[in-house]
Amino acid sequence: MSPKIAAKIAKLHYYLKLLREYKPECKDRFLTDPMYEGALLHYLYLVSDGCITLAEMVIKLKSLNSPQSYYEAIDILGENDILPRDFAYRFAKIASFRNFLAHDYEKIDYLVICDDVLNKLEEIEEYLTYIKAKI
Repeated sequence: MSPKIAAKIAKLHYYLKLLREYKPECKDRFLTDPMYEGALLHYLYLVSDGCITLAEMVIKLKSLNSPQSYYEAIDILGENDILPRDFAYRFAKIASFRNFLAHDYEKIDYLVICDDVLNKLEEIEEYLTYIKAKI
């Protein structure tokens, strides 16, 4: 594994650790504490963007076709058996989530973040496990 990929994976694990620490207080603090809200959304952005960047790094390492979109970066990993295809299909939605955080953050529903997104952090761990097993 290249040092850059190892560093990216380590950083993603760190962000996931922080997000897990934010999770218990999410519903109580998201709407009342702008610093909490900003930090939580920032780390969610870093995780989603980092997953896409990691996919692009693996694609480059394996000399696969260059993706034309963030979504396609994850899809290419599924097409090349780095990720299981069904998992890649589901996980590619992280690209849309990343774009939502970057461009439509005024529309964020705190219940979706607190109830849905923070309960899916294990999918990112699963993604990292697949990547580590194949490179």
